[in-house]
Amino acid sequence: MSTSYTITLDINRYDPDTKLSWVQTYRVEASAILRFVDVLRKINDEQDPTLAWSSSCEHAQCGSCGVIVNGKPLLACELLVKDGVGQFKTHTFKLKPLTIAPVLRDLVVDLEKAYDRVHKVRPWLIKPASPHPDGDEYRISPKTLETYSEATRCINCFCCAAACISTHHHFLGPNASMANMVRLMDPREMARGERMDILYREDGVYRCHTAKACSFVCPKDIDVSHFLALGKEGRF
Repeated sequence: MSTSYTITLDINRYDPDTKLSWVQTYRVEASAILRFVDVLRKINDEQDPTLAWSSSCEHAQCGSCGVIVNGKPLLACELLVKDGVGQFKTHTFKLKPLTIAPVLRDLVVDLEKAYDRVHKVRPWLIKPASPHPDGDEYRISPKTLETYSEATRCINCFCCAAACISTHHHFLGPNASMANMVRLMDPREMARGERMDILYREDGVYRCHTAKACSFVCPKDIDVSHFLALGKEGRF
């Protein structure tokens, strides 16, 4: 098996100063085990230091390197060159910024704007239950925790929101809706009435079209559509 590839990246560029948008092509000699964040860094180092993109932890825990590759939202720190070639059956990759917020520059989007949807569901405990009388913590049985612990792996990378076929203008989004579901299923949450109002409001869970694209692209392998279905059925 080849240890390196010649790949072509067609990257959407945007200059906020001139308001100009264009697609720029880069050809890169890349090792098979380089991640796409490494390829972008290689472009910065060897071809174009002006190309802007986002990353932080580069271990699939912060979600900041989300990008659309050949139409699929994913984390650039997770996709190896060899896996990209195998998955998409091509050596040419079209990179675009996520569609969940305004573009600041090139592949960088305004994540603060994206988080506005998450903040609307108040993803913290609004009204926490009192601690257990025998200790200073609230005890949750393993059986209860199993019902929603999968959803707590969400890192809010917004890949699911970018893949969602529902309009961003009328739907809170899969990850935001799931964050509300987590608290509805959390026995420590006493503000259930307020949670229900958020779940079933005009831009709530019934805006979901159940396409399941959210589950398909989730880098943490969360079945996001399952939790949204629980919300629609009132099973929490």
